[in-house]
Amino acid sequence: MDGFCDLVNWVVGENGMPDASVYVRNNLELPGFFRPTKKWDLIVVHRDHLVAAVEFKSLVGPSFGNNFNNRTEEDLGNAIDLWTAFREGAFGTDRPRPWVGWIMFLEDCPGSTSPVGVCEPHFKVFNEFSNTSYARRYELLLRKLILEKHYDGAALIMSTRADAISGKFHEPATDLTMRRVLAGIGGHVQEFLGAE
Repeated sequence: MDGFCDLVNWVVGENGMPDASVYVRNNLELPGFFRPTKKWDLIVVHRDHLVAAVEFKSLVGPSFGNNFNNRTEEDLGNAIDLWTAFREGAFGTDRPRPWVGWIMFLEDCPGSTSPVGVCEPHFKVFNEFSNTSYARRYELLLRKLILEKHYDGAALIMSTRADAISGKFHEPATDLTMRRVLAGIGGHVQEFLGAE
């Protein structure tokens, strides 16, 4: 994920943000509302205002099912914690809201791409989750997180273990690509700097 993080960092700089405002290795903690702090993977803080926060997560098999549920809870919780802290004025109030993104890397293998069942002892799950793979469930999760405005942009990146070594990957959903994430965060940086 370091290469994708470096790419986001580069785009932020190309859109006018000073290097000193972008944090990718150190000083990544942001205050939360439900907890003292949360350490993000990349943050942009400019003149005492949070401009952007991005998470980079990866998942390889074999435990796709348990990890999917854990990742869902983690990323939903991170977003709710950040947006509640923002509402309470933790990141400054006289600038545009921060841009929040999530880049998900998923191993492309039978365990992630084969349909899996669901347990429905009392109630039916929503139809879109029936007979889906974990890769498809990540697509649905990312879309819903954006739809509900928990995240501003997200990308789903997949690769086999062999291809990952050489840097080859694919994006199974045209609306969840790195190009869209980069355009979103780049545009937000320009808007933020233009409001200064």
